[in-house]
Amino acid sequence: MGASAAKRALALAKRQRILRPRDLAPLGIARETLRRLESAGQLERRGRGLYVPVGTEFSEHEMLMMASIRVPHGVVCLLSALRFHELTTQNPPELWLAIDRKARAPIVPDLPVRLVRFSGEARTAGVEDPVIDGVGVHVYGVAKTVADCFKYRNKIGIDVAIEALKDCWRSRRCSADALWRYAAICRVTNIMRPYLETVIAEAGRA
Repeated sequence: MGASAAKRALALAKRQRILRPRDLAPLGIARETLRRLESAGQLERRGRGLYVPVGTEFSEHEMLMMASIRVPHGVVCLLSALRFHELTTQNPPELWLAIDRKARAPIVPDLPVRLVRFSGEARTAGVEDPVIDGVGVHVYGVAKTVADCFKYRNKIGIDVAIEALKDCWRSRRCSADALWRYAAICRVTNIMRPYLETVIAEAGRA
């Protein structure tokens, strides 16, 4: 393993925190360099084709970051989005990702990913792009996530959707206008209406 190639690969890993074989191509470095650095105890493998400098510590969202790299067109949704926005105390064992209705299902055997098919504006609206530990991810915002929970209430439970609505309103994480907007996009306005009106009324009496 050339010392220069190894040094440049390590420098790139430290800058990006997560290094993939394809990241080496623009530098003219062979993919074999990653495996040799791993054998030398300088990189460690975190999932298929994902390497980090030895000793790297990530936040609690490490699985989210890994999945975002492996499924770049996926958007964190439903229970996982609620967890990201701290609107639930649940810690789902699977990472919920939304993909296009017509997209080919990605194969990620080393990550517990649960795919949900979204389509049209319900897939593209409300996406935020936070950067976590240097890695960009896609996640639905608070108001969109609440509307999604009502739309997919049969998957996650209506009680979860109602609690998410109450929590986001109490914590003033989004406006009524935003909730109505995404309820319309997700076609759940009539379903959300009685719950949202009750929450607003209760807040007004408090």
